[in-house]
Amino acid sequence: MLNFSHNLKLAVKSLRLGDWLVVAGSLIAIAYLFQTLWSSEHATKVQIRLGDKIYATYTLNQLRDVHVHGPIGTAVISIAHGKARFSKSPCHNQYCVHQGWLTRAGQAAICLPNQISLELIGENKPYDSLNY
Repeated sequence: MLNFSHNLKLAVKSLRLGDWLVVAGSLIAIAYLFQTLWSSEHATKVQIRLGDKIYATYTLNQLRDVHVHGPIGTAVISIAHGKARFSKSPCHNQYCVHQGWLTRAGQAAICLPNQISLELIGENKPYDSLNY
């Protein structure tokens, strides 16, 4: 362990000004890219689809339960305090309910057996791998 510590001190002492500038520039670039590429905006609306048609679009600034009648029964979508979720669904596995609250633009929850989906929408549509 002592040898590693000694070698590390020698390596740091041998760095020149250009090396330190490359390290500092890299850290700044990483911070900038993290801020611009990996942060997403808050959603303002939720869009509910039934099959391939838009069923309704609601603002997220309300307390509301939306009852949507799908092919196998009625699903309940809850909207509260800037977020939305499936709170009840007639499907067997309840994957859509277990997805929980959605808060960021671009997030989606889908109930495939009932053909109902919801997507949160913001001012700008975030990057999606389907656009690739």
